[in-house]
Amino acid sequence: MKRKIKLLFTVIIAALFAVQPTFAQKQNVEDISKKIEKLSEGLVGRIGVAAQEIGTKEMITVNGDEQFVMASTYKVAIAVALLERVDKGELKLSDLIDISQETMVTGDGAIAVNFVHPGIKLSVANLIETMITVSDNTATDACLNLAGGPEAVTKMVQDIGITDLQVDRYTSEILRDFYGLPDKAYASVLAEAIAKDPTLAAKTPLRNLTFEQEDLRDQSSPNAMLQLLLAIDNGKALSEKSREFLLATMSRTRTGNGRLKGLLPKGTPVAHKTGTIGGVANDVGYITLPDGRRFAIVVFTKSSTTPEADRDRAIAEVTRTLYDFYYLKSQNK
Repeated sequence: MKRKIKLLFTVIIAALFAVQPTFAQKQNVEDISKKIEKLSEGLVGRIGVAAQEIGTKEMITVNGDEQFVMASTYKVAIAVALLERVDKGELKLSDLIDISQETMVTGDGAIAVNFVHPGIKLSVANLIETMITVSDNTATDACLNLAGGPEAVTKMVQDIGITDLQVDRYTSEILRDFYGLPDKAYASVLAEAIAKDPTLAAKTPLRNLTFEQEDLRDQSSPNAMLQLLLAIDNGKALSEKSREFLLATMSRTRTGNGRLKGLLPKGTPVAHKTGTIGGVANDVGYITLPDGRRFAIVVFTKSSTTPEADRDRAIAEVTRTLYDFYYLKSQNK
């Protein structure tokens, strides 16, 4: 009797494994898009997703043409515009740039926190490194200035055929507008403003919803950001040397470990850039599958009043869903 039960159990398990690939094969782009929307319910206000396996033409999108606040993911576009100047020979990565106290931007970034005395010079390479890996706002404003300002970055993006991505302000200006500081107030006064009015930070959820709905600057659609990532990777936007420099830098990003990386197998290579402000939590980049294939991914969120941990979880769930889809797709060929 025990032998028969054991044999029956073996047959059932074998049958389950036999049909599993069939289910995976039946998953298509529409199925995955619906699953992504379902996963994000209750975790974020609204989600926008765009993903594409490198070297293929099939794109997966959810609200792909809708506009979202980029937050610090716009630093990818700034890095591309600056590296384009390097490619043209107008700057070198080794050039040293003065960082004055007047241009320091308040935040969690390394420069304003660690260098409290005048007299700082950083190379272009180190400015890009700090802007991407720890999302330093002082470095970002220096890079944006070197790139020629917001209009130059937007023009660069448009020149490679991307129309739904626009850079309008320095990070100091974004923070000033977000917190409702006086027009002429520089972001370096933010800490002082919060010290005088401790409720300022507590008002951010309500301010965030107004900020996103009424301020249409520095926004992108998920599809547009995906096109920028693909342009970086295929050489349309940068030289091979600059491409390798930027991807290597993005692979060292230290922010947002619970987002794209959150539910991926340990050790999965990820090159990415996060963005966070108010109810916005974003992450964009490239993920490498076990067989070496890669896919580009953009996950934007907005209008969220949920804890940041919930938004991180939504991004992680979406990413793992796409990771499994692309991986199983190759296994079932």
